[in-house]
Amino acid sequence: MAGGTSTPALAAAVSDAGGIGFLAAGYISAAAMREDIAATRRLTSRPFGMNVFMPSLDAADAAAVAAYRDRLVPEAERLGVVPGIPGARDDDYDAKIADLLADPPAFVGFTFGCPADDVVRALRDRGTTVIVTVTSVDEARAASAADVLCVQGAEAGAHRGSFTNTLDGLLPLRDLLRLVRGAVPHPLIAAGGLATSGDVAGVLSLGAVAAQVGTAFLRCPESGASAVHKAALADPRFTSTAMTRAFSGRPARGLVNRFLSEHSEHAPAAYPDVHHVTSPLRRTAAARGDAGTVNLWAGVGFRLATEAPAAEIVERLSG
Repeated sequence: MAGGTSTPALAAAVSDAGGIGFLAAGYISAAAMREDIAATRRLTSRPFGMNVFMPSLDAADAAAVAAYRDRLVPEAERLGVVPGIPGARDDDYDAKIADLLADPPAFVGFTFGCPADDVVRALRDRGTTVIVTVTSVDEARAASAADVLCVQGAEAGAHRGSFTNTLDGLLPLRDLLRLVRGAVPHPLIAAGGLATSGDVAGVLSLGAVAAQVGTAFLRCPESGASAVHKAALADPRFTSTAMTRAFSGRPARGLVNRFLSEHSEHAPAAYPDVHHVTSPLRRTAAARGDAGTVNLWAGVGFRLATEAPAAEIVERLSG
């Protein structure tokens, strides 16, 4: 839920309701991350977490990125903007780790890879539980230093949290959960398409210790999702989701709209390069309410998302 969707108000509301709210460090500076942590602490005394993107290891093809940027020029001209230029690829990772080690929240999660063992140990020494998102058995084994693994199935909205920029081995959550449970001894959090109390009960019966939910909270008042994103989740014209690299250069699941349909097959596997290229287009499209051009991240259970307050959603999911 990076990019402003996760807010201190949302994280605090979830934690106060008995869940564990998470903030997103992706796409913001270390200083902005610290401000979100401080704001959340002012709103709740309950434990919460911060999720961090690992730096990209993609060997991006500069020519392919340039060609895709050229392809998007007409889209940009229609919006009155210029496509972005690929920039920093580390998402301010080192500064964020230094800041978190100085004063961490109760939980720190990592996506797109596993941090170095010394980082895990240092966070653990400060009383923090370290969570790593995995999308395969091999990734689960590689993340052995983590305290907890978040097992993300194919149904999940937004970015696939795989260690590499690939769709290889994409598995439904329940199948993946069984495989990972049989391969590693870690406590497992289940993520991907969970939208009802029955879904949560189902993954707990398969051995998960908790369920991670994102899309179900996108329409709630505390969510920072854009107005066009919230409206699209309830719009009957949007009937399905699909994986795409069109917006960021990494596989991510969103509502099927015009931009996704027209550009997915042309987008290179280059993250965050494509993210930087499309950023001005997405930002302007969101401000204009242009649902056909902006990324509308959503898991397969998106139609069950409601405008209820976050606390009510936690209660509903808890059964």
